[in-house]
Amino acid sequence: MTWTPDELDKVGRAEELQVSSLRRDGTARPFVTIWVVRAGEDIFIRSAYGPENGWFRRALASGLGRVRAGGVEKNVVFEQVGQEVQVAVDAAYHAKYDRHGPRIVNTVVGPGSELTTIRLVPRDT
Repeated sequence: MTWTPDELDKVGRAEELQVSSLRRDGTARPFVTIWVVRAGEDIFIRSAYGPENGWFRRALASGLGRVRAGGVEKNVVFEQVGQEVQVAVDAAYHAKYDRHGPRIVNTVVGPGSELTTIRLVPRDT
């Protein structure tokens, strides 16, 4: 499954995204609000405080969850990616969020941020 052009636009333009991973029993955890970017035909999120951030660890452990942003709500697969998208995702974060200042933007860009990059892949139910 892929994002529709309309979903890519809406989620990509949203200031924030809410993300929820699934517990082992299949129930959803509470939503956590984070930044989101679009790079090409993909949607990405990163952990601002490194790989030990709770929501990030739970998302990777589960692999499945739900996101909502820009009026779109979708079930997703959390796909950890790395260096291959580093430049594009860094550029997307800078373009969208640099107005917040380097102190906060630097928590999601630069060396090491590839360790916390997740591609959101839409999935059926």
